[in-house]
Amino acid sequence: MKTGLYFAVSCLVVTLVGCSAPPQSQDQVRERAADTTAAIKRNSQSIAQGIKEGWSRDKNIDVNSATSEQLQTLPGIDAPKAKLIIQHRPYPTTSALVTKKVLSKAEFDQIAAKIQAR
Repeated sequence: MKTGLYFAVSCLVVTLVGCSAPPQSQDQVRERAADTTAAIKRNSQSIAQGIKEGWSRDKNIDVNSATSEQLQTLPGIDAPKAKLIIQHRPYPTTSALVTKKVLSKAEFDQIAAKIQAR
């Protein structure tokens, strides 16, 4: 969101400066265009990454197929805990994380709304 705001402000500044600045040489115009293009490229990559993260953020993580890195995005799940989850697969239900003593009830309650077992 913040990146999108920076991008919009950058575009506005470029537009206003371009419309109100005194005439410039072709070399100056080319250099400013190159600088602006580079800034837009950086911002668009950040925006694309944010969109990608946003699409996956609302989806539940499948405890039977998630990678260690995906599991570590869950609150309270670090690398050793993710490894433990992976070692005790498969899980018929998410609550099997507790019955198999992989997670405590308190740990499970923190992530229960963000996981699924397929």
